[in-house]
Amino acid sequence: MEIRALTQPEQKYTYAQSMQLEGQTGCIGHLRGNFAPSGYGFYTTWFDTREQWKTDEFKAGLDGVINALREDKGLLHNRYDMGAFTKQFPDSGFKGNYCTEYGFRVDTGKHAFLLRCNPSKGDYDFYCYCYVKEWLDKHIKNAEKGIRFIDSGYKEKFRIPDGGKIIITYDWGEKAEKTCRYIDEYHIEVGSNLYHICEFAERMERNGHSYEPKPQEPSSVQKAPKHKDHER
Repeated sequence: MEIRALTQPEQKYTYAQSMQLEGQTGCIGHLRGNFAPSGYGFYTTWFDTREQWKTDEFKAGLDGVINALREDKGLLHNRYDMGAFTKQFPDSGFKGNYCTEYGFRVDTGKHAFLLRCNPSKGDYDFYCYCYVKEWLDKHIKNAEKGIRFIDSGYKEKFRIPDGGKIIITYDWGEKAEKTCRYIDEYHIEVGSNLYHICEFAERMERNGHSYEPKPQEPSSVQKAPKHKDHER
């Protein structure tokens, strides 16, 4: 089994996505786990996203991946081995919501397993987001084109990378930052709202609001038994 560090675009897919993105990327669900206060336990909870894609082939693949990573010195063996494992992959670290986290990917025939790890006591130690590999990779490839912002006449104003931010200045002077996600060439998420790119431009112009890209910030960076069933 091959494991590698996540690429920067892949890191975004180790967090909860909107229903639209879950569908487009083929997100089947995710496994959340922790090693207990001792660092040696192993407790997991499974969350369905698209239960209809949770086939027997997928279940067998997930079991195989998790059990392989539970081997001695493996990423999921215990909290201390997780910490040591991440040091072997210095490029796996990235800035999480409040600390440095570590991302890894394992592929099987039809599925991709993206892990976000935090070998620190007091929080969940890992999340494993599970995808239909072909759908995820296709979406990431398309998102490399960036998110296009236009005016109401369809003239391009600027582009930002998927996951980038814009600053909206409302007509009364208040400013707000909004994270944006690529859906397809003609649709975007701005914050929690889905728009056609022309619809967004028309709304901004009609209401007297302006918007601009936010400059990008530099990137940062006792043995438990194996379980065959992960609370599906």
